[in-house]
Amino acid sequence: MARDGQERRTERSRPGGSAAALSAAYDTALLDLDGVVYFAGGAAIPYAVEALGAARDGGMRLAYVTNNALRTPDAVAAHLTELGVPAAPGDVVTSAQAVARLIAEDVPEGSRVLVVGGEGLRVALRERGLVPVESADDEPVAVVQGYGGPDMAWGRFAEAAYAVGRGVPWYASNTDLTIPGARGIGPGNGAAVEVVRIATGGRVEPRVAGKPQPPMHRETVLRTGAERPLVVGDRLDTDIEGAFNGGVDSLLVLTGVTDVATLLAAVPEHRPTYVAADLRGLLAGQPEVEEDGDGGFRCGGWRASVSGDALVLDGAADADVLDGVRALCGAAWTWAGSGSCGLDAGKALARLGL
Repeated sequence: MARDGQERRTERSRPGGSAAALSAAYDTALLDLDGVVYFAGGAAIPYAVEALGAARDGGMRLAYVTNNALRTPDAVAAHLTELGVPAAPGDVVTSAQAVARLIAEDVPEGSRVLVVGGEGLRVALRERGLVPVESADDEPVAVVQGYGGPDMAWGRFAEAAYAVGRGVPWYASNTDLTIPGARGIGPGNGAAVEVVRIATGGRVEPRVAGKPQPPMHRETVLRTGAERPLVVGDRLDTDIEGAFNGGVDSLLVLTGVTDVATLLAAVPEHRPTYVAADLRGLLAGQPEVEEDGDGGFRCGGWRASVSGDALVLDGAADADVLDGVRALCGAAWTWAGSGSCGLDAGKALARLGL
């Protein structure tokens, strides 16, 4: 369950345990999309459709939370439904919606907002009673940037720079530097924000709404009514840090950008409550990671410890690989304290076939 934020800062020296299936322990799953539900090319990740269906049938609410401000909730819901995950637009929360609320709280209804982004951003602004405009000469009272796709014209960044340079308040849906696509990793909205920052002399910072910033978590909770939310994601610096900033628990799935070596090196705000191979982890409990009194950490059939400058892992060859990962997290995070673990994990990971 969600715990006090200060507790989380002191306790996250090892993954947590849950006797109940996570889908029963939490009322709402706040799910990232890319790398969690589907691949960058749009195809469903193995087991995702079946696991989400089972979690939903068991009473868990599913909400899909994305930093990508390009697509509207209608478009995202249609894609999910096509994959076999029935979803309504109201089940989707985007960074465009979060930043639109942020702007609407600062300016009067009917205000003009210069948009540098895609249709998702324009729709979200209209929902808040704001008027999207295209030029810095349209007398906007705010500038907002969101991912606009790979064909975004260079002149759009110029319009943003003109307005920001004149002192118009600046907002960004998110600042992810990269975005995955079917052909590889491309520049994300954070890269576009940097273009405007450089053009305006680096004197102004935008107000950011998306993960891991608190406005995105607030938007999600307001729209879902979640009382015991579980953030589910594949990225430590957005999904897991966003959960940390919101004071709620998180599940890292290893189907996206984060590998085990990166997980072991995570700083406190990037350490998830739970770890699973994929979304089937929602349907199961999580084993406890226990300290054995001799400086080691045990989980399932594995024991992890630190020897010299390396992590050491001992256990039966047929023991669950994820239990070995959890034990290693306990040893690595405890050794690192409030920093990042710099221990050699090569041999330990090789024991797990990773």
